[in-house]
Amino acid sequence: MNIALFGYGKMGKMLEQLGKNRGHDIVAKIDEDASNIPYAQFDVAIDFSTPDSAFNNITACFAHGVPVISGTTGWLDRYDEAVDQCVEKNGAFIYASNFSLGVNLFFELNKRLAQMMANVDSYKVAMEEIHHTQKLDAPSGTAITLAEGIIANSEYSGWTLEKETNGNIPIVAKRVGTVPGTHSISYESPVDTLEIKHTAHNREGFALGALIAAEWIQGKKGVFTMQDVLNLH
Repeated sequence: MNIALFGYGKMGKMLEQLGKNRGHDIVAKIDEDASNIPYAQFDVAIDFSTPDSAFNNITACFAHGVPVISGTTGWLDRYDEAVDQCVEKNGAFIYASNFSLGVNLFFELNKRLAQMMANVDSYKVAMEEIHHTQKLDAPSGTAITLAEGIIANSEYSGWTLEKETNGNIPIVAKRVGTVPGTHSISYESPVDTLEIKHTAHNREGFALGALIAAEWIQGKKGVFTMQDVLNLH
């Protein structure tokens, strides 16, 4: 495939390395406010840019018939608008807060556990996420997705950062060293604690999942998720 990378930070560089190892060509590395972008050369665009540029990157690709894989966070107030444009242009789109194959399996495990724990009154849920000190947003997009999975399958109505409030899932967000990403969910009762946890050892899993999604979306039209890529429905 001919891949365009929108955003060329740490993730972009990892995507370039892994993409070449998988036999793909990186035909463009585009940072913010680039002009004269050769969309006709792209088989797919992978967007790990910035919250300010993601929406414009994604919708410009739709306008030029380029499928988009996006892992940029912080722009999701316009996600529905992007979906509408994808449908209008008969495009192809996958957004994920985390493309790691293990994390997406963890998302499904989290939902199933929440369904089971919803029938047991004595347990209270809590979440902790740990990332490197360069990550400025908190909680992480992955933690929010996990919280949404619990909310959709339980009586919890929302989430809150650090402090526990009635009906909300407390999330503790830590920024430590160079940690690539750890997420844990615990259910605690007076007599025991049940916990599930995902620990990323490096950033490679995130990039690999995005490349697998880019390979999967070839020839398809519509709006998809990593559940589709992994056949988890």
